[in-house]
Amino acid sequence: MMGETDTATPKDNTPEDMQTLYETSMKSLQEGTILAGKVINIAGDSVIIDVGLKSEGIVPLHEFSPREGSEHPVSVDDEVEVMIVGREKESGLLRLSKKRVDEIKTWEKIDKSLEDGAPLEGHIVSEVKGGFIVDMGISAFLPLSQVDIKPVKNPASFVGRSLKFKVIKSNRRKGSIILSRRVLLEEERDRKKQEFWKNVKDGQIIYGFVRNITDYGAFVDLGGVDGFLHINDITWGKITHPKEYLRIGDEVKVKIIGIDTEKGRVSIGMKQLKTDPWLKIDEKYPAGTKVKGKAVGIVEYGAFVELEQGLEGLLHVSEMSWDKKFKNPSKMVNKGDTLELVVLKIDLDKKRISLGLKQLAPDPWDELEANYPPGSIVKGKVKNFTEFGMFVGIGNGIDGLVHMSELSWSRRKQASQEQLKKGITVDALVLNIDKAQKKFSLSLKRLKEDPWKGVSGRYSVGDVVEGHITSITDFGVFVEIEEGVEGLIHVSEMDELQGKQPSEVFNLDDTIQAAILNIDEKDKRIALSTKVLRKRETKPASEARDDSGGAFSTLGDILEPAMKKDSENTD
Repeated sequence: MMGETDTATPKDNTPEDMQTLYETSMKSLQEGTILAGKVINIAGDSVIIDVGLKSEGIVPLHEFSPREGSEHPVSVDDEVEVMIVGREKESGLLRLSKKRVDEIKTWEKIDKSLEDGAPLEGHIVSEVKGGFIVDMGISAFLPLSQVDIKPVKNPASFVGRSLKFKVIKSNRRKGSIILSRRVLLEEERDRKKQEFWKNVKDGQIIYGFVRNITDYGAFVDLGGVDGFLHINDITWGKITHPKEYLRIGDEVKVKIIGIDTEKGRVSIGMKQLKTDPWLKIDEKYPAGTKVKGKAVGIVEYGAFVELEQGLEGLLHVSEMSWDKKFKNPSKMVNKGDTLELVVLKIDLDKKRISLGLKQLAPDPWDELEANYPPGSIVKGKVKNFTEFGMFVGIGNGIDGLVHMSELSWSRRKQASQEQLKKGITVDALVLNIDKAQKKFSLSLKRLKEDPWKGVSGRYSVGDVVEGHITSITDFGVFVEIEEGVEGLIHVSEMDELQGKQPSEVFNLDDTIQAAILNIDEKDKRIALSTKVLRKRETKPASEARDDSGGAFSTLGDILEPAMKKDSENTD
């Protein structure tokens, strides 16, 4: 017979003993009996087991669980426990089940776990409505709410994992088992909490994992207890949000800086692990020191530069360029750039460092002062006009101002701007350089001689002149007879008013003719008259000519009373 054993019947057994032995053997081979056996052969999908008593049985191969590290779930000579579930009619072999034995043992473990709370290991095989099916030798149900302490966002990620569980409910008759992993996690958390509060000390250095991040800080799991890491305790340097330095799940090294056992709160810090970089900073970086740093942030008013970890200074936009009109930091500095700078000022109370970039380049105002002293001539382009004058670009971000009064000897603003167009190149006379206030005063008109000089040689009393009205007052109008030279027509010398005010009769820039009554080069005054001119124009030709035919021989007679009156007005 296949698989016969070497067991021999004792020679001294009596027939009675043999009968008893037979009856015992038959009882041990009844259905439901659990026997220990040895694998003697594997044939196809069946495993042959020798269970003793000259008996062999067959177990389906699929009842053997896969073994880690082996391609076969079972091998010859393996010892197993099986249950008799019947007998094959044709072969006479016992029908055995290993699965039934495993189930019994599993239920024993489950009952014991439910009684003493010991955790059991199981394999999550699939996701079902409301939870998971877990293989523990017997299928058990794990509710979704019992998977973790925190809500599960991705249930599928648990499928295929072998974990430990606690049995919280079972019914062998119905074959129902309810598991919980959350209970074990809560127990572990509570154990760690107790251990933490028992050993925690102020100033202690500890490791933890970032659990959550907010706008004002981060919560770090220190082992059952969350420590709060305030944003101001993350770094000595500038920080706008904790996410700049931390990510959820990061392991961080922190220092205990505050313990409140009554409220169960712990304050922690990262920057406290390092020396405050502001200590003796004024000795390390005195004003005027050249430093190198990395641009870590660009804002509309400048750039923040990290000089060393936790130590940042501000490079204000006004300290980037000597050009006062430079207003855009991003045009000169990019985030991540390494910059060479100069320390300008340190404010220990406010923990601020002011940095400069332009100071590493020559001050163009120094060069301007050296190259263009007052009285020298400079060349530049007309940049723009304002109500008070014209700006001329000299270069290096420096603009000189030609005040309106220095554009031309003429008071006619329109005439001046007609000749001076934006973008043209002009020569200008340097009047003054105020380096402290960054003011550069220029003049165009002083490149020409004062037009009043020699005016009495160019004009004579009685000359008829033509000019443009530059100013209208209650007592008369001022007329420019050449650039920068004006004369006054007093109301008493205007017969065209006829009781009206000058402003009612004349307009600015009107062209008008008049006769010269008086010239005072010293005080820069010229008296004009339209009345005298009209009288002369209305004189008969016989009275207006002398015997030789000369023009206006009697003009002096016409002007004499007007000149006398003008002299009285002047006085």
